[in-house]
Amino acid sequence: MQAERMRPSAVTHRQLMIFARRIGILLTLVIALLLLGALGLCLSEKVGFWYAFRWALDSAATVGGFHQPHTLFGQIVQVGLVVLGVGTLFYALATVAELFVAGHLADLLQLRRTQKMIDSLSDHHIVCGFGRVGRQVARDLQAANADFVVIDANAENGQLAQSLGITFIEGDAADDTVLLEAGIERARSIIVCADSDANNVFITLTARELRGDVAIVARAALEDTEKKLKRAGADRVISPYKASGIEMARLALHRQLSGVVDVDAQYRMEEIEVGESCEALGKTVGDIRGGSIIVGLRHGEDFRPQPAGDTTLQGGDVIVAIGTAPALERLESLLENQRR
Repeated sequence: MQAERMRPSAVTHRQLMIFARRIGILLTLVIALLLLGALGLCLSEKVGFWYAFRWALDSAATVGGFHQPHTLFGQIVQVGLVVLGVGTLFYALATVAELFVAGHLADLLQLRRTQKMIDSLSDHHIVCGFGRVGRQVARDLQAANADFVVIDANAENGQLAQSLGITFIEGDAADDTVLLEAGIERARSIIVCADSDANNVFITLTARELRGDVAIVARAALEDTEKKLKRAGADRVISPYKASGIEMARLALHRQLSGVVDVDAQYRMEEIEVGESCEALGKTVGDIRGGSIIVGLRHGEDFRPQPAGDTTLQGGDVIVAIGTAPALERLESLLENQRR
């Protein structure tokens, strides 16, 4: 996915608004100048208003297609039109040149191109927050070749996302407009992983209000926030600190574990290494499985899915098992090295 930024920076956006305001003031001044000049020429030279208006336009543009006014007041009006017309022209040229030199127009065109690209996405993911957790989520989605859009209010994160080839929207994910620009109506899921729990709750509330059937996965740093996120409409709530703490405790208590995944409230999947002096050494998969399900066995570089029951276990093998906590604890005790 090509790296693009959805919005210009706050400074660029403000400059674009200033440019639009200056153009509006400029057009108003030009119209007022021509109308006043036409009225002055109409009264002083005794001509029709439409003729006087074209005369004023000719004088302001310094074309010289009309004759000189006969009255002193008409000549004064014409001089004023010439001076103010030339000054207005230079002001307009300077304003337009500033827009090009500062690069604001390029940002605006890039904004439109990126919005069209996002509008073409469907069944994509929206990642709200590009901190440490959000970056890891983005890396995993990239590895899976999934379409996704990142939303974050920090412009520096936008530069990082651009360098990583990630489509980035600079804005507040709790804003309805920003989520709509990210294509929430067509999104497959919303991943809420801002650094603040309060922001995550607000983003979840906004996303759920905009679309009631979208899947929302939210991050919670505090345990109390998990309940609030559930009430706000999150389908799944993940606590990185809680999950990492549980994982570290399991690995510390059971040194033969190489990985743990919670499959359900009662079931989990573990990778357990066969100890060189464990009780199960030399036994078969059928002998040690008990109430657990052995879904895979790794021997060196070789991996066997659903190994046969008569497969003999050797030291250093890694088995992948699913089961309840008691069943896996029993399996861990069989595979753990015996203490001498």
